[in-house]
Amino acid sequence: MLRRALRLGLGPGLLGRGLGTHREGSTLDWHGKVSEIKKKIQSVLPGGAWSPLCDTSHLPPEHSDVVIVGGGVLGLSVAYWLKRLEKRQGAIRVLVVERDHTYSQASTVLSVGGIRQQFSLPENIQLSLFSVEFLRNINEYLAVVDDPPLDLQFNPSGYLFLASEEGATIMENNVKVQRQEGAKVCLMSPEQLQKKFPWINTEGVALASYGLENEGWFDPWCLLQGLRRKVQSMGVLFCHGEVTRFVSSSNHMETAIGEKVTLKRIHEVHVKVDHSQEYQPVECAIVVNAAGAWSGRIAELAGIGKGLPGTLQGTKLPVEPRKRYVYLWHCPQGPGLEAPLVADPSGAYFRREGLGNNYLGGCSPTEEEEPDPGNLEVDHDFFQEKVRRAWAGYYDYNTFDQNGVVGPHPLVVNMYFATGFSGHGLQQAPAVGRAVAEVMLEGHFQTINLSPFLFNRFYLGEKAQEHCII
Repeated sequence: MLRRALRLGLGPGLLGRGLGTHREGSTLDWHGKVSEIKKKIQSVLPGGAWSPLCDTSHLPPEHSDVVIVGGGVLGLSVAYWLKRLEKRQGAIRVLVVERDHTYSQASTVLSVGGIRQQFSLPENIQLSLFSVEFLRNINEYLAVVDDPPLDLQFNPSGYLFLASEEGATIMENNVKVQRQEGAKVCLMSPEQLQKKFPWINTEGVALASYGLENEGWFDPWCLLQGLRRKVQSMGVLFCHGEVTRFVSSSNHMETAIGEKVTLKRIHEVHVKVDHSQEYQPVECAIVVNAAGAWSGRIAELAGIGKGLPGTLQGTKLPVEPRKRYVYLWHCPQGPGLEAPLVADPSGAYFRREGLGNNYLGGCSPTEEEEPDPGNLEVDHDFFQEKVRRAWAGYYDYNTFDQNGVVGPHPLVVNMYFATGFSGHGLQQAPAVGRAVAEVMLEGHFQTINLSPFLFNRFYLGEKAQEHCII
């Protein structure tokens, strides 16, 4: 019965039902409460005008309808679509909590900024098609009055995937799905490949797939700053701090087949602000877990996975940090301006960077080669010796099926996910943000059906396996 209910999908949206911030059944009148506090302070202080006793501008608000944990592009995209789709301007109060306000370790800004439709799952192809339309018309979505237009520096040079004899059939099947979903992708024989890209060594290459439209790379920092600027103009609040605790209520239930489950609802988020040992409690109606590589830890704070193994209560969010290296090198005799982003069967990839004969790339490690994610130090010997510069960033790696987790948790009923995309979250962020906002507001996906990406699949053992991971 429980498994059948989980497969049925989503219920009415929490925000769509007009749910405010509740605790023990009553809505708190925050503005009235603050007014009363001001009057009391005014009555005991000399002088007529009330003035704050201390500067609290760095603290988060005491109350927010939605608290988004993670201020990268996924979290900001959720915030943007919540404000854009709200029925009445200012109806939803949104707070974004980001612990790294410099974004120095953010997956967003440490990525190579690629976007493609060459995936194996229809849902991922649809997400990228939606997102590329968003990116190519960025100023129609993210323009702010009196601010300069955004320039994402989108380079539509395409992706070129190479396949060996062993992977040729899989590539053919993938391209068939991609074309069915509307992506412009062509297959190329080794001879065709050599003719179009004479600099490629086709030894060992049996087949190639090449994106003809809407694939390439862009500036991730520009997208991040554009989203942040826009949502601030829409009234979204920001806090530089770390979520350390959730306060929740529980409701014990028993299913028709006798399985006991505990439903939880988060009422309060504790945020430890920068340069302080104290926390600020924030009462809320909904929490969005968009904490990227650290979203598994945020889920644990909410009690997710703390139950008997094999039960829904004991099912963890299988997202962990995986470190990936990016290298930059100079090659005067390289492929030149027409080079696409190239990925070969070994997991190695590269693309052009700028106009000065520079290239950046890397290589996906095997399970045995996975580097220690405890820091962002670079192993310069992992790729090749002659590199000019290198850095490392994190994937929010879904160990179950390398695919995103979107939508509500079945037991912590007001925690929603936007995480686990294993390296393709940046390029799909505009579409994912809309999908999460739709579920929160309406109770179901509207633009793209992402039901295969719900948390339930981890308990049911139903993988949404994505085979095209770089």
